[in-house]
Amino acid sequence: MLKWLLTLVVALVVLTAISPWLARRGLGRLPGDLSVRYRGRTYYLPFTTTLVLSLALTLLARLL
Repeated sequence: MLKWLLTLVVALVVLTAISPWLARRGLGRLPGDLSVRYRGRTYYLPFTTTLVLSLALTLLARLL
């Protein structure tokens, strides 16, 4: 269980870091992605984007 939680946290951090690049490519600001304002800062949590990319990578891995 801890391994999955750590994987999810790492995926969210990576997707948050590359979200500006994804937004220019049309992926990244999907419905279900959360933007949270806390103490004057905006934090972006790409839950839906994570699921979509995970599904795409899973399908690609199964095809190969």
